Amino acid sequence: MTALPKNILRLDIFEKLLLIAQYCLAGRWVLMLIAIFGFVCGELAWGINGYAAPELSNSRTLSDIYQQAASSPIRTIEDKRADATRKPVEFLQFAQVWPGMRVLDLATGNGYTTQLLALVVGSTGTVWAQGDSQRPALVKRLADHPQPNIVPVIRPFEDPIPDDASKLDLITNIMNYHNSTYMSVARRARLNLRLFKALKSGGHLIVIDHSTKTGTDITTAKTLHRIDQAIVLDELQKAGFRLEQESNFLRNPSDPRNQTYFDMEIPTDKFAFRFVKP
Repeated sequence: MTALPKNILRLDIFEKLLLIAQYCLAGRWVLMLIAIFGFVCGELAWGINGYAAPELSNSRTLSDIYQQAASSPIRTIEDKRADATRKPVEFLQFAQVWPGMRVLDLATGNGYTTQLLALVVGSTGTVWAQGDSQRPALVKRLADHPQPNIVPVIRPFEDPIPDDASKLDLITNIMNYHNSTYMSVARRARLNLRLFKALKSGGHLIVIDHSTKTGTDITTAKTLHRIDQAIVLDELQKAGFRLEQESNFLRNPSDPRNQTYFDMEIPTDKFAFRFVKP
């Protein structure tokens, strides 16, 4: 019996279907069934259930997985409209998300970030979606397209770590750090320590937020819903985090940085930090 070509995993979906047809016509029914099971399921599962991320291989890189997550048909129209300013592929690259990761998404809101993360970590990973109350938009998102690897968690932002979410690989805090300024400095410090302890050694914390002008007092965060990145950097380093990388992929030099983000007609200027737990 003729063996399947060694480079079959590198073929695109149309080449795979053509190969299946060729084996069918030649009477190789066993190989055809294997091909159908392995190729068609592998290609279609991603878009249909949004759950099982494809395994990494020489022919399927992380970049491919990120692109597929961003273009997944289960994502909402609103999400895809927001992509122009939120840049999902660049975000996933910066966060260094991998299949199989254990991730906590803080203040998940309507689930934009949570769903992206879940599409990448796949069936062997878990994304805990934390919020201080139930969000109808997140409930609808998961009802429309269930993703068993997303675990909604209702906990106060001050104490967001679920009991079963230890040794996390990644925590994301997206456009929400400024809201922690409603807490006292001491309470905010305790929160940052909780995040530090929840990560495994080598785990990452991603913080992205709307920026203010350098030197802006922290009290303005309550009115502008922005924060000086120097304050964030200082507070998280005091908790034990080490800044691993800063990215400019969400920067906008045209933003005057003195207005609330929801009053802006252009994308806000945002800083992006990736911290690591040594």
